Amino acid sequence: MSSSCVKDLCFQDNAWYRIVHELLAEADIEINGSRPFDIRVNNPDFFKRVLQDGSLGLGESYMDGWWDCERLDMFFQRALRSGLENKLPHHLKDTLRVAAARLTNLQSRKRAWIVGKEHYDLGNDLFSLMLDPYMQYSCGYWPHAASLEQAQQNKLEMICQKLQLQPGMSLLDVGCGWGGLANYAAQHYGVKVHGVTISAEQQKLAQTRCAGQDVTIFLQDYRDLNLQFDRIVSVGMFEHVGPKNYPTYFDVVARNLKPDGLFLLHTIGANRTDMNVDPWINRYIFPNGCLPSVRHIADASEPHFVMEDWHNFGADYDRTLMAWHERFIAAWPTLQGNYSERFYRMFVYYLQACAGAFRARNIQLWQVLFSPRGIESGLRVAR
Repeated sequence: MSSSCVKDLCFQDNAWYRIVHELLAEADIEINGSRPFDIRVNNPDFFKRVLQDGSLGLGESYMDGWWDCERLDMFFQRALRSGLENKLPHHLKDTLRVAAARLTNLQSRKRAWIVGKEHYDLGNDLFSLMLDPYMQYSCGYWPHAASLEQAQQNKLEMICQKLQLQPGMSLLDVGCGWGGLANYAAQHYGVKVHGVTISAEQQKLAQTRCAGQDVTIFLQDYRDLNLQFDRIVSVGMFEHVGPKNYPTYFDVVARNLKPDGLFLLHTIGANRTDMNVDPWINRYIFPNGCLPSVRHIADASEPHFVMEDWHNFGADYDRTLMAWHERFIAAWPTLQGNYSERFYRMFVYYLQACAGAFRARNIQLWQVLFSPRGIESGLRVAR
């Protein structure tokens, strides 16, 4: 008798096992099956933990080695397409967290710096090896790309063309990361760039990478900006703003953009308007984040802007995340001296779970282009 059969027999009298087995069957996922998306359970307490703690228990038990899966991306694609996340119990702590998000400002000036310290300051060694040479920690654009580097270069070029950058223009980059876009725009389009970030590690590396270009990088909260720019761009930062701050965010952009300017917002987006964030992602990856919906963006931007273009290429984030995962695995022998085995499992889980979510179209990636009063001749947007 195989070890899998022995394990299955051990689980037969486990009521928690039977419930999980029935749930996974709806997504055609087997426990201790042989397919890449089947799960292998190493601890019989796994079933109770998942049913009691939901998404948080699923992620934490993986980090603890209680279960494995050859292709987590395929597992999550199947689970999300089948709607299993709506059938798992919601932990009381999750309910309280959502209530707190509605009542308090989790992304206040004081709390906004938490994600910088806990995620973006993890280590430039990690991100330098995992990301492309432009160090883009956001979705690449893959229609005409065969590599991660080309997909990210295509994304940068598309952003610059959508913004209609011209030599001598000033560009504000809100959430500039490691300076990849700032450096690209300054080098290829001759613009003067003012970048802001809440990560000290990002600022240091961005300043080094942009040396010799007309680029300045500040460690600054976006709410403190009070200048005038021809163009404004924000890539992968709006997810950290929070619904209570959306009106303020667009107020700040409008205040800093010249009357004939353009603003491009690049953000992950949610299919529904609510305050929910995956509790595991919130605890271990992006604390205090929240994915905006179409309605969130529309309501907050309407007092200030005309929406010129809305571009969804969320399916490309699947390929981007899987490319990051491949590079992370390849770099691990170099990185493992600085990070724990539990961190390794956490990061693998994060990258593949998110890839599966985008593949299932559970979340989206949008680029939205705004102008303060509409472009008189209309707009032809490069794709």
